[in-house]
Amino acid sequence: MENEENLTLPTAAWREEVYIETQEFIIKGFVFMPKIGKRTRILSEILNSNKQFLAVKDCTVEAKLFPQRDIEHHSFIQVNLSSILIMRPLNE
Repeated sequence: MENEENLTLPTAAWREEVYIETQEFIIKGFVFMPKIGKRTRILSEILNSNKQFLAVKDCTVEAKLFPQRDIEHHSFIQVNLSSILIMRPLNE
């Protein structure tokens, strides 16, 4: 490829570090939302969206039912929104 242009996209998303608890897991990581609207509504907008899954980046996953298991580290996971019992910001 002769014409190698370096394409950079502007960052147009809010990043929020969150605590997510499901019946089986505790997940800590980052969620992202487009920079439209007010930042204070980021988590409620995620939970009230019409999507089924939530993307979580740079996260840890702890098994509540098996505390002896090692905490897992993942660069990306998807969480089913219907499985979330609680989600809150970690840095308040």
